[in-house]
Amino acid sequence: MRFCGVLIICLWYIQVTWSQLLVDLARDFETSFLNNRIPDTTRFLPEYDFIIVGAGSAGCVMANRLSEISSASVLLLEAGDQETFISDVPLTAALTQMTRYNWGYKAEPTEHACQGLKGGVCNWPKGRGVGGTSLINFMLYTRGHRRDYDEWAAANNSGWSYDELLPYFRKSERIGIPELYKSPYHGRNGQLDVQYTDYRSQLLKAFLKSGREMGYEITDPNGEHLMGFARSQATIRNGRRCSTSKAFIQPVVNRKNLHISMKSWVTRLIIDPITKTATGVEFVKQRQRYVVRARKEVILSAGTIASPQLLMLSGIGPAEHLREHNITVMQDLPVGYNLQDHITLNGLVFVVNDSTVKCSTAESLGHI
Repeated sequence: MRFCGVLIICLWYIQVTWSQLLVDLARDFETSFLNNRIPDTTRFLPEYDFIIVGAGSAGCVMANRLSEISSASVLLLEAGDQETFISDVPLTAALTQMTRYNWGYKAEPTEHACQGLKGGVCNWPKGRGVGGTSLINFMLYTRGHRRDYDEWAAANNSGWSYDELLPYFRKSERIGIPELYKSPYHGRNGQLDVQYTDYRSQLLKAFLKSGREMGYEITDPNGEHLMGFARSQATIRNGRRCSTSKAFIQPVVNRKNLHISMKSWVTRLIIDPITKTATGVEFVKQRQRYVVRARKEVILSAGTIASPQLLMLSGIGPAEHLREHNITVMQDLPVGYNLQDHITLNGLVFVVNDSTVKCSTAESLGHI
């Protein structure tokens, strides 16, 4: 009988908790989204100083920074829509990859990958919407290894060394981890929130302790020493997803010199055949074709798939391949041959049984 009493109280507690959560979500949806919706441009200037193709993680930052120039006009084009409150919940990351916010690409069968999947084919997620893949990813904040940046600089890409890029990482970041407030590798005044997740497994200490016993340090994965064990850092704001749309676009949507056009499908770049420079873009919106010119630059930030695709549609790419599709060759270049990205596999999920921790509240209620 005592067990039944505890179970009933536990179920009542869960029901009340979920009811309150739904109320909070509904209220937050009204305040956070209805009041902060991104205005969708439907009337375009004939010319802009800058045209940005793709409002993903890179495009959002570019639009934010370029529109700081009050004298410059900026057009941001995005094939998808704006985010909804559903993607705000970190736990829904795997589910959002099955929505319209993912282009839904599949990888080609690979000899040494995706062996446990049907046909040896892995999912290849790519975000679609203002915020790009930051709307559907798992929010891990990882800058990568400093040696990669240094190798780019050594390959005659000046300005791309880790030490040269670190000030920009710090400028964009608002670290929410108290023990890293004074770290020279993190910033506190940026627009992208980086925090620990609210949920903390009881096994976390055991994992970190095991790493230390194996001879590894407990490190900051975005700090000075990268080899070691650490608690994951995530692009989260108060327990919710902090997409690049939230971080870099929503704070500047009222800038008069920034036009954002969603559901706008760019079909090609307008390229001057003599100077070989991009002078504008062609896109389709609501079944209407538009051609908009750029006075200064066209910035192609449509991701690892769409960027080379648009170049090839515009006549820049492998000549033989372009001729196969009756595309006039503007420049014969090996576009797309160095494509690098990562696929996803949602199969390796380890369930941690923390039921004793979660039921402690219910058990306490049962004793009252």
